[in-house]
Amino acid sequence: MRGSERLLDRLEREQRLDAPAEAVSGFWSAALRSERLRDVLSGRQLGHPLHPAAILVPAGTLLSATMLDTTGGAALRPAARRLVGLGLLSAGPAALAGWSDWLDTKGAERRVGLVHAASNVVGLASYAISWRQRRRGARGLAASLAGAAALGLGGWLGGHLAYALGVGVDTTAFQRGPAEWTDVLAASEVTTELRQVEIDGVPVLLTRVDGQVVAISDRCTHRGGPLHEGERTGGCVRCPWHGSQFELASGEVVQGPATRPQPVYEVRETGGRVELRRSEVRTLRANPVGPSPSPDARLRISTEGQAVTSAAMHRTTQHI
Repeated sequence: MRGSERLLDRLEREQRLDAPAEAVSGFWSAALRSERLRDVLSGRQLGHPLHPAAILVPAGTLLSATMLDTTGGAALRPAARRLVGLGLLSAGPAALAGWSDWLDTKGAERRVGLVHAASNVVGLASYAISWRQRRRGARGLAASLAGAAALGLGGWLGGHLAYALGVGVDTTAFQRGPAEWTDVLAASEVTTELRQVEIDGVPVLLTRVDGQVVAISDRCTHRGGPLHEGERTGGCVRCPWHGSQFELASGEVVQGPATRPQPVYEVRETGGRVELRRSEVRTLRANPVGPSPSPDARLRISTEGQAVTSAAMHRTTQHI
């Protein structure tokens, strides 16, 4: 294991971070208790988390200021000072969006997120010191370099949060539904209540809206909450974990913090039975996420894999 991976592994397991994380969580839970504010900070209107986009301005301006500090002459110092000022002003919304996302994390994600935030706070504080020094006529280079280093560490940890731990990633991103019509249960068993069924290990939520059977992924796109355990209000379902709301018929997000819609299945009633299917063009959905497939499903996957392998070997033999 590389040194960086060992460091990240220790950080993910460092339980001494849990107490300060709990204290910080209490503060931000009170400060961001408005659901409307959390909805905006989550980025629902954008269709993806706001925080990664919001950090572009402060990170870009502050690091550009450091570049001017190290490569430019005295004539560029006023421009560098203005860039630092702009970066500090624009950091507020980005930080709020980040804290809002962090509130919905637990365990390793929360620990890494806390250190990620702390690194960015140190970076911003260093740039604030640099800006004050510049206002007094000093160059502020040392504080600027310290700020850049801290922001770099924060960015590295942010990348780990997103790409290794999946914070902010649609939790259904790798789910795949059956391409062919698949029988799931009797139509009489589907009422206006929220019901979960599994297709090849992938949980699906079934219910009726205006008399019609509808089906969406049961795994909340935000943090994976079981929607069938949530509350139905009219034509919407509210996630029991963090309160995201989705339209049952379309899967669209009505209320954050979720930013991505629920995958929707095609439904038909035939001979008193309900059948589902879902066409998919996204190649990364090849490996379903969810409980382990049933023995029959595993056998089918194994058989399909053998068929593909045999076909590939046959083509290779013909080519040779």
